[in-house]
Amino acid sequence: MTDSLPSIDPAHLSARLLEWYARDGRTLPWRAPMGQLNDPYKVWLSEIMLQQTTVRAVIPYFEGFLARWPTVVDLAQAPLDDVLTAWAGLGYYARARNLHACAQTIAQWREGRFPETEAELLELPGVGAYTAAAIVAIAFGKRAVVMDGNIERVMARLFAETDPLPGVKKTLRARAETMTPTHSFGDHAQALMDLGASLCTPRSPACGLCPWRDPCRGRRQGIAESLPAKAPKKEKPTRLGIAFWVERPDGAILLRRRPESGLLGGMMEVPSTPWREDPWTLEEARAEAPLTANWTPLSEGIRHTFTHFHLELSVARARVSTRDQARGLWVKPADFHAHALPTVMRKIIKLALRSKMM
Repeated sequence: MTDSLPSIDPAHLSARLLEWYARDGRTLPWRAPMGQLNDPYKVWLSEIMLQQTTVRAVIPYFEGFLARWPTVVDLAQAPLDDVLTAWAGLGYYARARNLHACAQTIAQWREGRFPETEAELLELPGVGAYTAAAIVAIAFGKRAVVMDGNIERVMARLFAETDPLPGVKKTLRARAETMTPTHSFGDHAQALMDLGASLCTPRSPACGLCPWRDPCRGRRQGIAESLPAKAPKKEKPTRLGIAFWVERPDGAILLRRRPESGLLGGMMEVPSTPWREDPWTLEEARAEAPLTANWTPLSEGIRHTFTHFHLELSVARARVSTRDQARGLWVKPADFHAHALPTVMRKIIKLALRSKMM
């Protein structure tokens, strides 16, 4: 049915897209000027950071990493704790661990040189199909089909693909393959990303400004804003737990490191019970506390949302003497910034410090 609509000429549309990109493309700190190849380190670093994260959030982190570790070898030589601390607040912390592991692999086994093929890049820690294709196209100027969420949306609307995600992904990739030109691979990929991010947005797309508005089948059928269709999402479960805020007379707070594998692996945390769907009583939670103490529950808790579940944590406070022993690290609040504390833990810290002042 869709093929009976106006024809789509890839070469013509690619030329129009690049004209639009030259005029209206975004200026971003990890991009080279149009027509130039980019540093693969900058492409890789930005693409890892941009996974599941907005451009606005990533820019200060990217600039901070680049100022501190200007090459992949510099990043490889950095202690993992420093990398995790610099990453704190950006979320999805497995990316930071993989980032460091990948940098070490490139520095140790490839003398600081990035692979130039998708197959070799896919062997690196944390590098998936999208990131590999982006590096090949943008940094090395080779043909690659780059597919992110923006490009999927553009393809779904251009060709009026009404089957829902994720099942339609292969079809959208095939459509993007037909639209990939024989030249300007990096500019084409970045132009498509920008088209989706600035005009072909999830809601209220600016079709009147789009260089592909005339042949766009989704626009012609009046269904562009509804595409790509998505299968109904399952409701996220809520997990519950109790965090233990332990303070010494000198003001130091007990922190501990989470296991290297799993959620927030290797990050620092305020000790807590396991997170589960059944509520905890304070009496039951004492067995999970980092030490024996007189625990007092705070009147408030915190809520945080991860990819697959919501988390609600109550907070119990205790004051202990310097003689009390517990596994972990005693840190004064003024020094929290030097430790890799994820956002959920910073919420607990903010709540506990605020309640202390009241």
